[in-house]
Amino acid sequence: MATKAFASSGDLEEKEQTLEVLADGVYALTAEGDPNVGAIEGEDFLVCFDALATPVAAGDWLARLREHTGKPVRYLVLSHYHAVRTLGASAFEAEVIVAHDNTRGLIAERGEQDWASEYGRMPRLFKQPASIPGLTWPDMTFSDSAGIDLGGDRGTLELRYLGRGHTEGDIVAWLPRQGILFAGDLVESQAALYTGDAFHREWASSTLDNVAALGAETLVGGRGAVTRGRDAVDAAIEQTRHFLDVMLREVGAVHARGGALSAAFDAAHAALVDRYGAWPIFEHCLPFDVSRLWDELSGIERPVIWTAQRDREVWDQLQG
Repeated sequence: MATKAFASSGDLEEKEQTLEVLADGVYALTAEGDPNVGAIEGEDFLVCFDALATPVAAGDWLARLREHTGKPVRYLVLSHYHAVRTLGASAFEAEVIVAHDNTRGLIAERGEQDWASEYGRMPRLFKQPASIPGLTWPDMTFSDSAGIDLGGDRGTLELRYLGRGHTEGDIVAWLPRQGILFAGDLVESQAALYTGDAFHREWASSTLDNVAALGAETLVGGRGAVTRGRDAVDAAIEQTRHFLDVMLREVGAVHARGGALSAAFDAAHAALVDRYGAWPIFEHCLPFDVSRLWDELSGIERPVIWTAQRDREVWDQLQG
């Protein structure tokens, strides 16, 4: 049997990017399962949501955005700490970079290791990596919620922490007037979940309950197509929950009977592959997902730091 290429290292084909205008002054850029980003116009400024992996990649997004608006970027909101969401920040020349309190701590604790890890796993996303000036540090953080007054009659952009999920510092950007939610990687639309830094039980229960309670009519997940309509938004949230619930059931059963990590991976893979196997990054993510969940079930509260070496060890053990 052919050896699987490590993580997404073999995925070198460029993805088609699509810029969508979701409402007056509200934009999303999607790219066939690559990380999504967005922007919201204020009266005389922009709020951008997530930064992509390098300043060059971010510059390409900003060039597309400049076809619609020339307003300067006042705020750059980071949904969480992962390198593919943060390291392109310098391209925005934002006045204020905003993140959750926990995201600042995670950058300090494991930002360098995450950079090396993600570059090794997803090299195509790191367009001209030499353009990265260093780690991205937020200027402003909050614990529960923060609001950005968009000015005029544009309302308020609400930034909310809804609980631990994909990481312990995920935040969403919510436009209640338009019913539009930028959910980051707390919800995926037809893309597999990465849970290597997750809190599976909390994510699958109270955190997704809090996402659903917002009642969004349009949802931009971390990857995949924009989801439109309340029924479709609810379905995307429940698909995310289902992925987590299946992992919890299958990995939990093997763990409870004293089985091996490799057996837990095989059980989770078999239970998920028919529904999710053709979706972006499924094979890439699952070894790291199962490894983190195994640790969580073993009483390891916070995720072990992923390093380039640990990535390879887990991959070789479970996908080799």
